[in-house]
This record gives sequence, C-alpha cells and structure tokens, in this order.
Amino acid sequence: QVQLVESGGGLVQPGGSLRLSCAASGSIFSRYAMGWYRQAPGKQRELVAHITNDDRTVYADSAKGRFTISRDNAKNTAYLQMNSLKPEDTATYYCYARQLTTIWGQGTQVTVSS
Repeated sequence: QVQLVESGGGLVQPGGSLRLSCAASGSIFSRYAMGWYRQAPGKQRELVAHITNDDRTVYADSAKGRFTISRDNAKNTAYLQMNSLKPEDTATYYCYARQLTTIWGQGTQVTVSS
C-alpha cells in the first residue's frame, strides 16, 4: 500500500508561487491516480487537481490557468505548482493516491497573506 508524505506548504504573499510535493512509497506509484484536495477552515474539502496514471489532468475551476499538477514516476512524486496565489487559496492541502481505494497524505498548510 502507498504511503504519502507532503511538503512545500508555507506562507506566501498574494501573487506568489508555491510548489507542493507528494512523495509516495510502499507500492507501485505509476499505477495510481494522484491528486490534491484542499480544506479551508469552516469549509468543505474540495478537489483542486487530479492526474491519472496516464497523465490526463482535471482541475477545479478555481485552479485552471494558475495551478499545474504533474507526476514523476521515476521519483514516485506528484507535484502541484501553484502560481498567482490568492488569499482564498489559503487552506490545508491534502495529497491523495487512488486506485481501488483512496489513500491520503497528512496535509500541508498553505497561507496566502500580505
């Protein structure tokens, strides 16, 4: 079974960029679809971006044009490049791996504030 470790969150000013990483171990990474959800305080968890095991991508409307999801199967890592960040992007971002079941990372905090 895959285990996931996220990194790359932090505090950034509006308009800035962050790249989140999700490192997987324990199974055959390339077989899994990967993605990111986020959850802001008092709000429901929402899908941000998804990438299939054959590199097809899906984005939330709020992420289109600003965020890019990618994967490097040789490094067992998925990435979420976030540009032009806005205060409303502030949330805890959760990586997931999905095949027959969904496995979650521990979450990483992203705060966009001046």
